[in-house]
Amino acid sequence: MKDKISKNIKNIKKNVIEYIISNRLFLSYVLLSIISVVMLRGITIKNAWSFKPFITDLGIILIIGALGYFVKPRNQFKYYFSWIIIYTIICVVSSVYYTFYVSFASIGELASLSQMETVTGSLFEKLRFIDFIYVLIPILFYFVHRKLSATTYYYFLDKVEKGKKMVVGTILVGTLCLGYSFGVATGTDYSRLAKQWNRIYIVERFGIIVYQINDLIQSMTPRLSSLFGYDEALESFNEYFNAKEEHQKNSYTGILNGYNIVFVHMESMETYLMDLKFNDKEVTPNLNALAKEGMFFSNFYPQVSTGTSSDTEFTLLTGLMPAASGTVFVSYYNRNYFTIPKYLKEKGYYTFSTHGNLSSMWNRNKAHPSLGYDEMYFEDRFTYTADDVVNLGINDYRYFEQVVPIMENIETTYDNYMGTMITLSNHSPFSIASTFSDYDLSITTQTINEETGEKETITTDYLSNSAIGEYIKSVNYADGALGDLIKYIKNSKEFDKTLFVFYGDHDAKLSRNEMNYLYNLNPLTGETYTEDSPEYTEYNNYEHELNKKTPLILWTKNNDLKKKFKGEITYPMGMYDVSTTILNMFGMYNKYSVGSDIFNIKDKNVIVFPNGNVLTKDLYYNNSKNEYYLINSNFKVTDEYINELKEIADKKLEISNNIIVYNLLNSVNMMGD
Repeated sequence: MKDKISKNIKNIKKNVIEYIISNRLFLSYVLLSIISVVMLRGITIKNAWSFKPFITDLGIILIIGALGYFVKPRNQFKYYFSWIIIYTIICVVSSVYYTFYVSFASIGELASLSQMETVTGSLFEKLRFIDFIYVLIPILFYFVHRKLSATTYYYFLDKVEKGKKMVVGTILVGTLCLGYSFGVATGTDYSRLAKQWNRIYIVERFGIIVYQINDLIQSMTPRLSSLFGYDEALESFNEYFNAKEEHQKNSYTGILNGYNIVFVHMESMETYLMDLKFNDKEVTPNLNALAKEGMFFSNFYPQVSTGTSSDTEFTLLTGLMPAASGTVFVSYYNRNYFTIPKYLKEKGYYTFSTHGNLSSMWNRNKAHPSLGYDEMYFEDRFTYTADDVVNLGINDYRYFEQVVPIMENIETTYDNYMGTMITLSNHSPFSIASTFSDYDLSITTQTINEETGEKETITTDYLSNSAIGEYIKSVNYADGALGDLIKYIKNSKEFDKTLFVFYGDHDAKLSRNEMNYLYNLNPLTGETYTEDSPEYTEYNNYEHELNKKTPLILWTKNNDLKKKFKGEITYPMGMYDVSTTILNMFGMYNKYSVGSDIFNIKDKNVIVFPNGNVLTKDLYYNNSKNEYYLINSNFKVTDEYINELKEIADKKLEISNNIIVYNLLNSVNMMGD
């Protein structure tokens, strides 16, 4: 019996050794490929050794590799090398994209590559060497091939390889890996894989290769929408909006009838800046003055995805969420949407948009007419020199100087108008605009001289060269231009019947570590305080997410309207609530919005973010981690409450994305049935 067992063990060892010897190229392909995707997860989402995504990636790598056995041994290198190059590209793009957006790239966003020409500075500012470490993988594989070529390996394979047998066995192992991964997947896993909006979760659970395959399928949905899924999407759409409660009038209903409205899109402006002072000087004195003079929504949150500024424009005007894959302005601009400009045009309003950049940026030259703007005043409509350019285009000072006369002319020409002004100077990289600000970030502290024991007063400018310091100075520069705009408006004979809506379009995309310098940088040493330091301020991931709110201010110089638009509104509010709230003020209602009138829903509002996270007045729920952070410590959380939030988020994301992808509003009457 012992001899038989010993013989079997020897045979197994012999077979394993023979397999390794005769499959060195294939095994190198598998090993290096799996290393690359494991590194990606380790570098980005920090779960390198999670078993489920590992086994899923391994299964796909094995199945793809198995097909290489159909290729003659001497050509197998080209086949495997091609796939390693593909994996490397996926990893590099995903790693760079994650560094910039804290998400994963979508095939649909390849259509947005043309937008990179004007934001390359922002991208290069954040690039890290480690984002390109994956390039070593194909290099190593090439050296393996060279080493094998110097031996009789390929000649040997020509003689002994059994291609069909290897294909079947390898595919079987790969299928078993995938069978396990998908077999233990939950209903939530499948739901999120199908909907694709929670990208981090999909990569955490299924790995980067499944994510990219799934995204490729999702990106083809617009082309196949007329053939697959339309009926189901339409049925869900009808059920959702038929069950929607009728809009109730409130004290603001119709208050803006006969008035004009102008939206001022403030690039990368965040609310916490309004509370900052250095040397007793406010970072945003003009924005603060606006908030005191007008109606200030202090808990207002953008809901952007990869389209950033363009996502904000879309969401604000339509009350819909950004697209799950790609960006609306690039991939879905030619759909029919119910927008603020279109509703006001029904009342005879002239509509326009202005911006100091190229009209081609974010495809606005096509998207804006589709959204209902009659005319665009972009870079080619302004007079400027190279000295007037800051960052991506005309600086805000020069832009406001010229756009106010344009609006004065519009007011004297048209009975009523609606417009959008898009600012630019505070765009990343913030190091550019910050150089034009003389804002003093220095801090004066007292310390004890270790040699003399006497008190010393030390002044240090410890933030200016940090990312947060550059952002603060950039914001201060943009705020100065905003002050000029307000002066122009107040001094003008026009605009007495105009409401201005100032809103921050999105956060500055600074990481938690970069933001941490604001709260925990020791001005004397230049190092951050540790958790055991008495000066340490807690700034965790959830506080960082909650810090991403931006200002929303309704302001006017009309004395009658001033009485109504005054004070601070603390209800949590999302960008998708703006459309319903503003249209109500004109006595109009867009039923096909997933947002709410904030003055009706008040503190019961639920803000859904494109990644599935949810915010209420009581908590912030992280859909990817299935955990929550309490804002109201007295609030009692139940499983039923969390499940309800998840259902609300899923439904809003699903309905909004279906409207975009399947063009569901194309056959609906905008003004009602």
